[in-house]
Amino acid sequence: MNKAILLIQCPDQKGIVAEVSKFLYAYQGNILEIDQHVDEELQLFFMRAAWELDSFSVAKDEIASKFKAEVGEKFKMDFKLHFNSPKPKMAIFVSKLSHCLFDILARHHAGQLEVEIPLVVSNHQDLKSIVEAFNIPFYHVPVSKNTKVESEARQLDLMEEYQIDFVVLARYMQILSANFIQRFPNKIINIHHSFLPAFVGAKPYHAAYERGVKIIGATAHYVTEELDAGPIIEQEVARVRHHNTISDLLQIGQDVEKVVLSKAIKYHLDRKVLAFKNKTVIFY
Repeated sequence: MNKAILLIQCPDQKGIVAEVSKFLYAYQGNILEIDQHVDEELQLFFMRAAWELDSFSVAKDEIASKFKAEVGEKFKMDFKLHFNSPKPKMAIFVSKLSHCLFDILARHHAGQLEVEIPLVVSNHQDLKSIVEAFNIPFYHVPVSKNTKVESEARQLDLMEEYQIDFVVLARYMQILSANFIQRFPNKIINIHHSFLPAFVGAKPYHAAYERGVKIIGATAHYVTEELDAGPIIEQEVARVRHHNTISDLLQIGQDVEKVVLSKAIKYHLDRKVLAFKNKTVIFY
C-alpha cells in the first residue's frame, strides 16, 4: 500500500486534530493511523498521521506545500512528510562483534525490515564473510588516530555514492566526529549496553559481574555530539542471577542488544519517532 506519513510538532492549542483530519478528508485521504501526544510541561503538541495515497487527490510533490499553506502556518507547525516508497537506504557500520549485524541482516532477509541495505562499512575485516553471504557490498575502512579524518572522508564519500538516508552503528567501536554527525541529524542509530555511566570501558560485563548487578540491558539512541547521550529510542532489561557467569552476562546482554536495536530500526523506518530537544515521542 502506498501511504504518506505526517509527523507534526507545534505549540499546543485547540483544533489541531480537527484541522488535520479535515485537510485529509477534503482531498479524499483514507486515514490509516492517527496518534497524538501533548507535553503538558512544555505545552507542545505532537502528532503522527498516516493515510493511503492511492485515493488522495493531491500529487505527492504538492502535499507538503499545500498542507503548510492550509494548516501548518495557522498552527505554527514544524512538520515532516514521509512516504513508504521508495524504501529508505540504510548503511550499517560494524567492527568485530557480529550479533547485531547478523540479526539485522537475517531480519532484512526475512522481509521484516522495509529498507534497502546498499553496503556495510567496517574498520576491520572480521565480518566480511557474513556480509558477503547476504550479497551485500562490504567496505573495509581502517580507522586509526592518525587516519581518522581521511577515514571519515572515505565513509562520507560512500554515504553520498550510495545515497544513504540513515546509518546504524551495529556495535561500531569508533566515535564519529561532529562533522559526520551533523550530516545525519537524528539519522544515526547506536546501540550500547545500559550500564553507562556506571560501568564504562571495554569490558562492562566483567565490571558488572564483579559488582553483582541484578539487571542488565541495552539502549538504542540517536547519535549526537555528546557521547552516548542522544535521544533514546528504545530500551530493554533482563534479569541476571548470582549463578550467572561472565559468559552468561555477555550472552544475555548481546541478546538484549540485538532485539533493542532491531526495534529502534523498525520504529525509525515506520516514522514512529519524533525527536525534540534530547527526548523522543514514540508512537507505538
